[in-house]
Amino acid sequence: MSERDFSTAGFETRAIHAGYAPDPTTGAVIPPIYATSTYAQDGVGGLRNGYEYSRSGNPTRTALESTLAALEGGSAGFAFASGLAAEDTLIRALCRPGDHVVLPNDAYGGTFRLFDKVATAWGLSHSPAPVSDPDAVRAAIRPGQTKLVWLETPTNPLLSVGDITALAEVAHDAGARLVVDNTFASSYLQQPLALGADVVVHSTTKYAGGHSDVVGGALVVDDAELAETLAFHQNSLGGVAGPFDSWLVLRGLKTLALRMERHCDNAERVAEFLGSHPAVTEVIYPGLPTHPGHAVASRQMKRYGGMVSFRVAGGEDRALALCAATEVFILGESLGGVESLIEHPGRMTHASVAGTDLEVPADLVRLSVGIESPEDLLADLDQALGALG
Repeated sequence: MSERDFSTAGFETRAIHAGYAPDPTTGAVIPPIYATSTYAQDGVGGLRNGYEYSRSGNPTRTALESTLAALEGGSAGFAFASGLAAEDTLIRALCRPGDHVVLPNDAYGGTFRLFDKVATAWGLSHSPAPVSDPDAVRAAIRPGQTKLVWLETPTNPLLSVGDITALAEVAHDAGARLVVDNTFASSYLQQPLALGADVVVHSTTKYAGGHSDVVGGALVVDDAELAETLAFHQNSLGGVAGPFDSWLVLRGLKTLALRMERHCDNAERVAEFLGSHPAVTEVIYPGLPTHPGHAVASRQMKRYGGMVSFRVAGGEDRALALCAATEVFILGESLGGVESLIEHPGRMTHASVAGTDLEVPADLVRLSVGIESPEDLLADLDQALGALG
């Protein structure tokens, strides 16, 4: 596969064409699924186009990794079997026992569990800090010990917004790296590397794949030495994306720009509707002028995303009842698919943070707003909220 240069092309063009050229033998315009574990070598040690074994490299995965790097403005991408596999590889590549990491004080529950239950046993410590407050993040850093400042922006599930440029400066002043989980925003809405981040993390299960039919993760960097370190650990730890999963994410990326525009359109309508409903006490969406991170989000994001969180009057029982009452919104975990999802973070995606500093409000409901007819989404929320009485 001879890759063409689309480095100066628009995002939509890169999403479709970067990372793969039509097959020179057949003219196939879509990368094949290379369902192979090994490759014939041209003599002992004579790799054919760099491939020897599919844990080390697979042409379908290579196409995905090249496309991910192109969309994030990086020089190297790495595709994994899940977002947590990507995170675990990054931790083991860049941290050692005795090191310290600053986490968001409302981080994704799976990320917190990885640090708190797995990495802690390995000797890595962590501290929470609000990503919206660079001074608080700076105060949480332990000089000489903190190796990573971990940022989600917007965060999961409280949609806090961190100033990537400011936090990159905070991290670099302390000799640490800034890692940005860009899953909620997607590479279409936000470009962390251009704003000073060192590593971008994705759960490609979400908006990148976009159809709730694949699990995957990714890392993207723009530093050759860091890329070499990650490549070694990706191969050594082995949590790589398989060829079919890579192909599904590649297919999803081709329509990412179109889907994100519709996700944003619908989320804005939903946030506006919820803000005027008497059964809702608070709507949390970066696109609202009342959101404390609205100005920062407006500066570093193209639009405000498809995730909306809100709090229900009457507490946890009514929040749970609402989650059970929707018909178009499906009760389920995950996010970023074409279908709309509703969930109760405290009992579902963020159950692992219960009883910690990261515990989320019991009356919180999180929506992943899909690309259905907005009128149907609003009608569904209206009837579900009305059913609460």
